[in-house]
Amino acid sequence: MRRIWLIFAQSVTVAVAVVFVLGTFKPGWLQQTPRMAWPQTAPAAPASGVPVQVSDDPLPTQPLSVAARKASPAVVSVTASKTSKANSANPHAEDPWFRYFFGQRGNQQDAEDPQPQIGLGSGVIVSSEGYLLTNNHVVDGADEIQVQLSDGRTAKARLVGTDPESDIAVLKVDLDRLPVVSLGRIDQVLVGDAVLAIGNPFNVGQTVTSGIVSALGRSGLGLSTFENFIQTDAAINPGNSGGALIDVNGNLIGINTAIYSRSGGSMGIGFAIPIDLAQQVMNGLVRDGQVTRGWIGVQPRDLDPEFAQNFKIPVAEGVLITGVLQDGPASKAGMKPGDVVVRIAGQPIRNTAQLLNVVAALKPQTDAVVGVLRGQQAVDLKVHIAQRPRQQTQQ
Repeated sequence: MRRIWLIFAQSVTVAVAVVFVLGTFKPGWLQQTPRMAWPQTAPAAPASGVPVQVSDDPLPTQPLSVAARKASPAVVSVTASKTSKANSANPHAEDPWFRYFFGQRGNQQDAEDPQPQIGLGSGVIVSSEGYLLTNNHVVDGADEIQVQLSDGRTAKARLVGTDPESDIAVLKVDLDRLPVVSLGRIDQVLVGDAVLAIGNPFNVGQTVTSGIVSALGRSGLGLSTFENFIQTDAAINPGNSGGALIDVNGNLIGINTAIYSRSGGSMGIGFAIPIDLAQQVMNGLVRDGQVTRGWIGVQPRDLDPEFAQNFKIPVAEGVLITGVLQDGPASKAGMKPGDVVVRIAGQPIRNTAQLLNVVAALKPQTDAVVGVLRGQQAVDLKVHIAQRPRQQTQQ
């Protein structure tokens, strides 16, 4: 019996020693092995917790490099050649700011020098039939237009038509197996969305820059009559004019047009024409050779708060009519200088740019109700919409 007790005591002593050693040098060996269990749903946050909003929007399904590879083949370099005589017809031709701003470069030449000047820009293939979108200022006054594809092919482009009031031009090339960019939807574009700008800045070759949508609906810049620009901080430089602004899925959402710059280089403020406007202009130029827009024949300006206060106009937003064209549509409907337009065809009017765009979208030879304030009195005028004359300075 004594021998059995001795063996038991020795065994306990050894076991305690082993546990002590393991606890000192291998404590993880002594932790309880977790049991398998089905995953549990996390408990809901208490009602007093900080509220959170879960987005239903899908995350981007591809990296920007995929979007760039998808759209880049459809972006071309545009070379517009013009003689000195043709170039001198442009009143801005000798303005260095104009050349920097619009990305055109050329040698200074005398009027009698027959050697052509060269304008450099970009364009985007939007149809398998060979139609390209670019800027009017890239090809304005050109005698010959050449495009170079990303695969190295070159071709002479035919000018289908131009619309200086939106700064859009449509070209056509006769080549087979053309890469075509897919068009995005401007109503799905939000401030803060990631975008890529693709073009040929400074003629260094096709270049991709990235940024975000900084703002939408920019107007009042004095670049064109109809302004509704996408603003982006993606680097846009001289030569990018007419190039592509694409979204994260490689869809075309804008035609790069201009930059705000004190030096001629990118300062993080660039502007692009939204694709819906560019497509509308292209359809009109291809189908009719011109863009059909509505017109009522007035001279508008934004409503000055001081003016509204002095004349006790009971609105803070609207468009003041400073002039009415005699025998024009607005004049025939009874509109007068001093009227404040607050509504057209049921759409509220807040500024001049909006008035221009809303009237332009109206179909000629139709009637539209224009709501105006004449002093304290609200008046509805039935205006028969006319077709906007080309390069008309009045709306």
